[in-house]
Amino acid sequence: MLKDITIGQYFPGDSIIHRLDASFKIIITLIFIVMLFAADTFAGMLIGVTFMIMSYLLTKIKPKIMTKSLKPVLPILVFTAVINVFFYDGDVIFRLGFIKITDDGIKNAAFMLIRVVALIIGSSILTYTTSPIALTNAIERLMSPLKKLKFPVHELAMMMTIALRFIPTLIEETDKIISAQKARGADFETGSLVERARAIIPILIPLFVSAFRRAEELALAMECRCYNGGEGRTKLRQSVVKPHDYVALIISFVFLATVIATNVILK
Repeated sequence: MLKDITIGQYFPGDSIIHRLDASFKIIITLIFIVMLFAADTFAGMLIGVTFMIMSYLLTKIKPKIMTKSLKPVLPILVFTAVINVFFYDGDVIFRLGFIKITDDGIKNAAFMLIRVVALIIGSSILTYTTSPIALTNAIERLMSPLKKLKFPVHELAMMMTIALRFIPTLIEETDKIISAQKARGADFETGSLVERARAIIPILIPLFVSAFRRAEELALAMECRCYNGGEGRTKLRQSVVKPHDYVALIISFVFLATVIATNVILK
């Protein structure tokens, strides 16, 4: 299950989405999130999902990668959907004792599922198609106005990107620790809830030790390379905004405007 988590991974490629400027991709991702939460009707949600599917097809990344990323959150999604179906007020369609299914419950559960799945896929496209360095530079560029307030923009962007970058590494480390503990006879799948919680302790302690060790090694490597923050720092590759970046941004705004117009017309 841990190997299915692909958050923070970057898949190199030469697609149209890969070639977009990282700053524009962040802005477009934010527009897409607004698009999903602004949709009040299934038609509006369908427009947002269409935008997501078009974007993902343009990345040329295999669909099974995205399917793998949804596996870990699938139980949570199903559990939340079931709660919405059985415990949401509305016109009762089916009743069995205290259990009831309402039309609004089904609608709300479907809305929630589509919204969360689209949100995961849409936001994953950003990290799948953007290298950590490009992502750091883009975040720093977007937050650059805060430098006038003496805000450590570069350091914050660096911390965010490092945290995102090390998610796959820590997941891989966790998988190795679990395999090592199982080889020593540890049992994580049987017993009561309390026993299972106690069984996690032999995983957490080595994981924390490994995380702190990696953080110390990274800090030492940065010091050896005379890293001193963003003051006076130059970039090897300067970002150049191209016409297709503006085209992608305009298309995103058109989809957002369509979703808002759909809400107004169909309500």
